[in-house]
Amino acid sequence: MAWIYLLLAGVCEIGWPIGLKMANGKHPILWTIFAIIAMAISGYMLYQAQKTIPMGTAYAIWTGIGAVGAFTVGILFFKDSASLFRFLSVFFIVIGIVGLKLSAH
Repeated sequence: MAWIYLLLAGVCEIGWPIGLKMANGKHPILWTIFAIIAMAISGYMLYQAQKTIPMGTAYAIWTGIGAVGAFTVGILFFKDSASLFRFLSVFFIVIGIVGLKLSAH
């Protein structure tokens, strides 16, 4: 169950940069509230995951999921750069996430 909490925490981690990005446009207060709620849910899920997953592993995977997710959303919806070097860099983050998961006890 802890790994499900960690996955959900990582997915929610993607929500707050989206909320902050969208707060620059229409309805800034609503998007800021969205970002705060995403942060709170993400933090709570991370808290639940860390009850059995080591802190360093959980934190690295949590931030990795958030980083890869925000990277993907940025390219798909906000016209962020999609250079080969950026994709290669994110690939290394994914390798790190997989390595941490495989080495977790």
